[in-house]
Amino acid sequence: MIGYLRGKVAYLSPDYVLLDVNGVGYEVVCSGAAFSRLSGVKKGEEGEVYTYLQVKEDGVALYGFCDPKEKALFLRLTSVQGVGAKSAIGVLSSLRPEELMEAIATADIKRLCAVKGLGKKTAERIVLELHGKISVDEILEGSTEPAPKSAKPVSREDEDAVVALMGLGFTRQESARAVERAKEAGAKSVEEILSIALRGM
Repeated sequence: MIGYLRGKVAYLSPDYVLLDVNGVGYEVVCSGAAFSRLSGVKKGEEGEVYTYLQVKEDGVALYGFCDPKEKALFLRLTSVQGVGAKSAIGVLSSLRPEELMEAIATADIKRLCAVKGLGKKTAERIVLELHGKISVDEILEGSTEPAPKSAKPVSREDEDAVVALMGLGFTRQESARAVERAKEAGAKSVEEILSIALRGM
C-alpha cells in the first residue's frame, strides 16, 4: 500500500493534486488541510502527503492527508456504515480534525450536517458509532510523553478528555491544563469539558 508520498508539485486542481515522484505522477484527492499545505508549495518544488490507497472494483483512488492523525480520522470515518471515502474526505475538507472531534464529542449533528452531501441520518450514525471511541492510541498511536505528577487522582471523565485532546496533537500537559480550566469553568461531562477546552486552546 502507498502510505506516504514526497515529490514535486506538478499540478493543482480543485479535485486533486498531481505529485511527480521520481518521474511518476500520482493523482491524490486531498483533504482540505493537505490541499492547503500543498497549495503553498511553488510548482516544481517538493511537497509531502500521507496517503491511503483505495482499491475497488470500479477503480483505484489515492487519498491524501496532512499527517497520520488526519489519516487515522479518515479511516475511523470510513468504518462507519454508509460513509465512503468520498464522504469522509468531504468531512475532512470541511472540518479541521479538532472541529470534527468536538462535533462528535458534543453530538453536534447540525455542524456535521453542514458538510456538503452529508445527511442527518449519516451524521447521527457517525456520532453514534464514533462517540467515545476515538482515543490517543487509535489516532496518534500512543505517546511517549510521561504523565505529569499530580497530588490528586484523575477521574475517568478527565482522563478521557485529556486523551481526546492528545489525539488532536496537544501535549499531555497542555491537555491536562485545558481540562482543568474547563472544570473550573463548570464543565462536568466529557462533552462539556472538550467543548470548553477546545475553545480555550
